[in-house]
Amino acid sequence: MVEGATIPTKMLAQDPFSTWLGVEIIEAVVGRVKVGLTIRPEMLNSMGKAHGGITYALADCAFGFTSNTHGKKAVSIETSINHIEALEVGDYITATCTLDKTKNKLGFHIVEIKKGTDLVALFKGVAYRTKESW
Repeated sequence: MVEGATIPTKMLAQDPFSTWLGVEIIEAVVGRVKVGLTIRPEMLNSMGKAHGGITYALADCAFGFTSNTHGKKAVSIETSINHIEALEVGDYITATCTLDKTKNKLGFHIVEIKKGTDLVALFKGVAYRTKESW
Protein backbone atom coordinates (compact mmCIF):
# COMPACT_ATOMS: atom_id res chain seq x y z
CA MET A 1 0.00 0.00 0.00
CA VAL A 2 1.28 3.49 -0.84
CA GLU A 3 2.11 5.41 2.33
CA GLY A 4 -0.32 8.28 1.62
CA ALA A 5 -3.13 5.77 1.29
CA THR A 6 -2.86 4.99 5.03
CA ILE A 7 -3.48 8.62 6.05
CA PRO A 8 -7.32 8.39 5.80
CA THR A 9 -7.29 5.51 8.32
CA LYS A 10 -5.18 7.62 10.70
CA MET A 11 -7.51 10.58 10.22
CA LEU A 12 -10.67 8.53 10.84
CA ALA A 13 -9.20 7.10 14.05
CA GLN A 14 -8.80 10.69 15.35
CA ASP A 15 -12.23 11.91 14.18
CA PRO A 16 -15.08 11.35 16.68
CA PHE A 17 -17.68 13.03 14.44
CA SER A 18 -16.99 10.76 11.46
CA THR A 19 -16.94 7.78 13.81
CA TRP A 20 -20.35 8.80 15.18
CA LEU A 21 -21.63 9.09 11.61
CA GLY A 22 -20.55 5.51 11.00
CA VAL A 23 -18.18 6.41 8.17
CA GLU A 24 -16.24 3.49 6.79
CA ILE A 25 -13.34 3.70 4.37
CA ILE A 26 -14.01 1.51 1.35
CA GLU A 27 -11.03 2.46 -0.76
CA ALA A 28 -8.03 4.74 -0.28
CA VAL A 29 -5.28 5.45 -2.77
CA VAL A 30 -3.28 8.62 -3.28
CA GLY A 31 -5.64 11.13 -4.89
CA ARG A 32 -8.84 9.06 -4.47
CA VAL A 33 -10.87 7.94 -1.45
CA LYS A 34 -14.26 6.23 -1.26
CA VAL A 35 -16.24 6.18 2.00
CA GLY A 36 -19.72 5.03 2.94
CA LEU A 37 -22.37 5.07 5.66
CA THR A 38 -25.91 3.90 6.37
CA ILE A 39 -28.66 6.46 7.05
CA ARG A 40 -29.96 6.03 10.63
CA PRO A 41 -33.20 7.39 12.20
CA GLU A 42 -31.34 10.10 14.16
CA MET A 43 -30.03 11.47 10.84
CA LEU A 44 -33.50 12.48 9.61
CA ASN A 45 -34.91 15.98 9.29
CA SER A 46 -38.47 17.12 10.11
CA MET A 47 -39.72 15.74 6.79
CA GLY A 48 -38.52 12.22 7.49
CA LYS A 49 -35.67 12.42 4.98
CA ALA A 50 -31.93 12.36 5.64
CA HIS A 51 -30.74 15.78 6.73
CA GLY A 52 -28.66 17.45 4.01
CA GLY A 53 -25.88 17.83 6.54
CA ILE A 54 -25.40 14.07 6.59
CA THR A 55 -24.73 13.89 2.87
CA TYR A 56 -22.54 16.96 3.15
CA ALA A 57 -20.59 15.48 6.08
CA LEU A 58 -19.90 12.23 4.23
CA ALA A 59 -18.72 14.15 1.16
CA ASP A 60 -16.57 16.38 3.37
CA CYS A 61 -14.95 13.28 4.90
CA ALA A 62 -14.09 11.90 1.48
CA PHE A 63 -12.77 15.31 0.44
CA GLY A 64 -10.68 15.76 3.59
CA PHE A 65 -9.24 12.27 3.44
CA THR A 66 -8.38 12.58 -0.26
CA SER A 67 -6.77 15.99 0.04
CA ASN A 68 -4.45 14.61 2.73
CA THR A 69 -3.31 11.47 0.85
CA HIS A 70 -0.44 13.44 -0.67
CA GLY A 71 1.35 13.47 2.69
CA LYS A 72 0.93 17.14 3.61
CA LYS A 73 -1.75 18.27 6.03
CA ALA A 74 -4.48 19.92 3.98
CA VAL A 75 -7.42 22.05 5.05
CA SER A 76 -10.64 23.00 3.32
CA ILE A 77 -10.96 26.57 2.09
CA GLU A 78 -14.14 26.32 0.00
CA THR A 79 -16.85 23.75 -0.59
CA SER A 80 -20.27 23.48 -2.17
CA ILE A 81 -22.87 20.76 -2.65
CA ASN A 82 -25.85 20.10 -4.86
CA HIS A 83 -28.48 17.75 -3.42
CA ILE A 84 -30.18 15.73 -6.16
CA GLU A 85 -32.20 12.99 -4.42
CA ALA A 86 -33.69 12.59 -0.94
CA LEU A 87 -32.51 9.70 1.23
CA GLU A 88 -34.36 7.39 3.64
CA VAL A 89 -33.51 5.40 6.76
CA GLY A 90 -31.53 2.33 5.78
CA ASP A 91 -30.11 3.81 2.58
CA TYR A 92 -26.41 3.06 2.18
CA ILE A 93 -24.56 5.89 0.46
CA THR A 94 -21.00 6.23 -0.76
CA ALA A 95 -18.90 9.28 -1.48
CA THR A 96 -16.01 9.00 -3.91
CA CYS A 97 -13.58 11.89 -4.06
CA THR A 98 -11.04 12.41 -6.79
CA LEU A 99 -8.40 15.06 -7.13
CA ASP A 100 -9.47 16.94 -10.24
CA LYS A 101 -6.58 19.40 -10.50
CA THR A 102 -3.66 20.68 -8.47
CA LYS A 103 -2.40 24.24 -8.74
CA ASN A 104 0.52 25.23 -6.50
CA LYS A 105 -0.68 24.50 -2.95
CA LEU A 106 -4.35 24.22 -3.93
CA GLY A 107 -6.15 21.01 -4.76
CA PHE A 108 -9.50 21.03 -6.58
CA HIS A 109 -11.68 18.01 -5.81
CA ILE A 110 -14.96 16.50 -6.98
CA VAL A 111 -17.03 14.17 -4.79
CA GLU A 112 -19.85 12.04 -6.18
CA ILE A 113 -22.31 10.83 -3.55
CA LYS A 114 -24.28 7.79 -4.68
CA LYS A 115 -26.94 5.37 -3.50
CA GLY A 116 -25.98 2.27 -5.45
CA THR A 117 -25.31 3.59 -8.94
CA ASP A 118 -27.63 6.61 -8.60
CA LEU A 119 -26.03 10.02 -8.08
CA VAL A 120 -27.74 11.67 -5.08
CA ALA A 121 -25.45 14.67 -4.54
CA LEU A 122 -22.44 16.38 -6.08
CA PHE A 123 -19.82 18.16 -3.96
CA LYS A 124 -16.89 20.36 -5.00
CA GLY A 125 -14.06 21.37 -2.72
CA VAL A 126 -10.84 23.36 -2.72
CA ALA A 127 -8.12 22.37 -0.26
CA TYR A 128 -4.99 24.21 0.80
CA ARG A 129 -1.93 22.03 1.43
CA THR A 130 0.16 23.22 4.36
CA LYS A 131 3.89 22.60 4.75
CA GLU A 132 3.27 20.22 7.68
CA SER A 133 3.70 16.54 6.91
CA TRP A 134 1.61 13.71 8.30
